[in-house]
Amino acid sequence: MAFQLKILGSNSATPAYGRHQTSQLLNLENHYILIDCGEGTQMQLLRYKAKVSRINHIFISHLHGDHVFGLVGLINTMNLNGRTEDLNIYGPYKLSDMISVQMRATHANLKFSIHFNAVDYRQSQLLLDHSLFTVHSIPLDHGIECNGFLFREKEKPRRINKEKLSPDLSVTDILDLKEGKDLYHPDGQLRYANEVLTLAPKKSRSYAYCSDTRYCEAILSHIKGIDLLYHEATFMHNQAEKARERYHSTTIDAASIASKARVGKLIIGHYSSRYQELEPLLEEAKTVFPDTLLALEGKDYFIDDI
Repeated sequence: MAFQLKILGSNSATPAYGRHQTSQLLNLENHYILIDCGEGTQMQLLRYKAKVSRINHIFISHLHGDHVFGLVGLINTMNLNGRTEDLNIYGPYKLSDMISVQMRATHANLKFSIHFNAVDYRQSQLLLDHSLFTVHSIPLDHGIECNGFLFREKEKPRRINKEKLSPDLSVTDILDLKEGKDLYHPDGQLRYANEVLTLAPKKSRSYAYCSDTRYCEAILSHIKGIDLLYHEATFMHNQAEKARERYHSTTIDAASIASKARVGKLIIGHYSSRYQELEPLLEEAKTVFPDTLLALEGKDYFIDDI
């Protein structure tokens, strides 16, 4: 099943060099989740032929404009396109007021309901408990209320070993085997041992999105051992003081966090407009964490391949 990340926007405060403001689309078991929504996000969704009508969950990390100014426009477009399905939005508590004011001021008459979920920036929370995955918040250090998000698949069922599949197994038997159960005869005698007919479940995958933040080791406990980490790297290391002053991270900061958390791979993004070329940022991060990738707009990152 799919666990696919598409980068829609990779730049920081302003668009530059063809790069757009922050936004990502996560396809998690064919459930489409939007992460942040900077200006121009809906144009990027159109450009990459994303299934906008299937986005039912939107996670907003914080209320700086480059992460949220595209949201109301996207909601309005969903409405104009005839959406009737409920939309779930997660973000800072003031986000609800921001949406409501703009909807009223523009006389928008939404044909669907928005369910707003306020996120506490002071502690990690379980935000979404889906049958296939969970989403937790990750408190960040950005000077204002700001969270990252951890997406983790739930434990998967055991797999049927087709080479040892017996023709006398019913659908109920197969479901019981996937749940790890042994099969018994009515008299209580063991019919089939689970370990004989099944294989271990596939690995549950994970992705953490760490939006704008200074170097913050407090996040390590939340992201330890995950498959893929996105961590902002607004500046190169020679701008470390500027990064700290502005509550941002450098390439070395992001790579150090990835190394200490022992993640599978790191994606860096949220590039400052001072950088036209991105390869120097990548090379610098790789000196600390070799398994680093650039966030490139339109590119898909398949966590199965990590």
